[in-house]
Amino acid sequence: MYSILTHTHSGLRWIVLITLLIAIGNAIGKTNGNRPFLRSDKRLSLMALVFTHLQLVLGLILYFISPKVVFSVESMSNDILRFFLVEHIFIMILAVLLITIGYSRSKRAIDEGKKFRNILVFYLLGLLLILAGIPWPFQDYGTAWF
Repeated sequence: MYSILTHTHSGLRWIVLITLLIAIGNAIGKTNGNRPFLRSDKRLSLMALVFTHLQLVLGLILYFISPKVVFSVESMSNDILRFFLVEHIFIMILAVLLITIGYSRSKRAIDEGKKFRNILVFYLLGLLLILAGIPWPFQDYGTAWF
């Protein structure tokens, strides 16, 4: 079960990154103009939001069953254990919060340009945090690309 969740969480990261990039690219292309916020625009940002939340749920499950998350005082002196115990989860929850705020603000905005700007700003900040918080293989945290 742990192996399946780990591989799913690792593979889903790519879907999250791709959907965020698509939503951000869509917002960049329409922020400056007077284009209406169409149903397809809402769906793009919603897909990114849904995949991000799904990734968070899988991550929270893994947080409590992973051998990389050790709840002890000694974990804070070990770079790998500290990363998974504190840093990774904190950064990712913050990123998901920003993305959720961006989606909510875009839904409530009346001005079409503001809808796109909210998506652009909050999704971009969330994406940057996600990129900073991913345990990339070159960081020697014992993770793989998939």
